[in-house]
Amino acid sequence: MASKSKILFIGSTGHVGKHVVEASAKASHPTYALVSDTTLSDPTKSYIIDHFKSLKVIFISGDLYNHESLVMAIKQVDVRFFPSEYGCDVDHVHDVEPARTAFNAKAGIRRAVEAAQVPYTFVSSNLFSGWFLPSLAQPYLLEVATPPKDKVTILGDGKAIFNVERDVANYIIKAVDDPRTLNKILYVRPLQNTYSCGDLVALWEQKCGKILDKSYVSEQQLLNDIQG
Repeated sequence: MASKSKILFIGSTGHVGKHVVEASAKASHPTYALVSDTTLSDPTKSYIIDHFKSLKVIFISGDLYNHESLVMAIKQVDVRFFPSEYGCDVDHVHDVEPARTAFNAKAGIRRAVEAAQVPYTFVSSNLFSGWFLPSLAQPYLLEVATPPKDKVTILGDGKAIFNVERDVANYIIKAVDDPRTLNKILYVRPLQNTYSCGDLVALWEQKCGKILDKSYVSEQQLLNDIQG
């Protein structure tokens, strides 16, 4: 059996990063995390650091913006780049500001990686369930812990794909040593995970046994609000 790739993680304690690190370690990859001294001593990150230690993650002291430490870390692993642009495929998205500026920056990273001929896999993971579902994707409420129980806003009638973070992490790790994903885009889009905002609200009404007061915002109205 071929040996598992050695993987380096930058941003390992972030919302998505911690899941991908865990998936890597559980898949028996030699797993390295570039972490700053500030992160290691941050009490809000201690539970993540302790969990990584239990998974035998190897910590490398350094920082993304410290060139010397970054190069030293990269030299210890097998180099293949999975940029953290998870979400939309930035080369195939109909966007408006302010998202357009962010997507253009990510597209710029793609072009730089391609020009440098760094082996890569770009991951299009769509929407993260842990970020959007607790609020039923309500505007301005993305950090709430529970869905609304009285009033809800339904945005347009389009559908989106919602994926659990740990599932996306497992797909990413499976792609690392899969030659079919080399220099390709990996789309994580199970058909069963496709829902509209109205679909989500209907599911929630079934769960809580209550009909919510609904406000409907058309796609055009939403675009007008963004422009304003």
